[in-house]
Amino acid sequence: MNRLIFTVITLVIFTQPITFAQQVSQQSLQVMTFNIRYNNPDDGEHVWPNRKEHVAGIIRFHKVDLLGMQEVTRGQLDDLVVLLPEYSWVGVGRDDGKNGGEFSPVFYRTDRFELEGSGTFWLSEAPEIVGSKSWDTSLTRIATWARLMDRESGHEVFFLNTHFDHRGEQARTESAALIVRRLQQMTDGESVIVTGDFNVPSTTQAYATMTDYLRDSRLVSLTPPHGPVGTNSGFTVSFTPLVSRIDYIFVDDSIVVERHGVISDQWNGVYASDHLPVLSEIRFSN
Repeated sequence: MNRLIFTVITLVIFTQPITFAQQVSQQSLQVMTFNIRYNNPDDGEHVWPNRKEHVAGIIRFHKVDLLGMQEVTRGQLDDLVVLLPEYSWVGVGRDDGKNGGEFSPVFYRTDRFELEGSGTFWLSEAPEIVGSKSWDTSLTRIATWARLMDRESGHEVFFLNTHFDHRGEQARTESAALIVRRLQQMTDGESVIVTGDFNVPSTTQAYATMTDYLRDSRLVSLTPPHGPVGTNSGFTVSFTPLVSRIDYIFVDDSIVVERHGVISDQWNGVYASDHLPVLSEIRFSN
């Protein structure tokens, strides 16, 4: 009898924490933003065919659930679809609204999320006009969004991914204001996540506009941020500290950020891209 009682108590004590840990793992989500560098034939040893397995490996190894990528061309998308069959994606090329030019796609795990809607608008004074440009922008820029339902919790997420201009300061400022206006118009109670290469440090008006409406996940992480501060790395590892932080994950106040890090995975001194991916582990607060 005593042996039976001990066995039952042991099962109660040791199985409950395991079950709880499993529940926490299921409820949390890994969110990433990653500028993968466009397929530039002039990149020498860093050309896309030499990097694509590494890019896919980072996403796979870190078990990313939701991902915003930048500088993605159609051929790169096709490669990633093959390398990452557990994901689906939405997005269009910025030049023609189809396959021309760079995409800012949203990738999501199909076993975790159901797509409820998606779209793209142009970062300009005429957001619905394909290929439109405004202000002092040097290139056509877009934002792609997806409305997703978490199959496990039933929670709805509005995920937006973008890439701001690298030269036009006014364009970056106006693009941030446009995105905030669109979020105010398009969301109604969903959790909001915005990822992107914003091409701005945290001292700029564009960053202030984003953080007046959303929160910088690095700053609200419950655990200290992991990895270097900077995300604009170049392809090769250097002993110079990385301090240029221009890639961000922004979240609304319905989201708890458990962990945040800049992922500096490298292969023999070479990164998978000239930007480091940024990863946040999040959960919904309600």
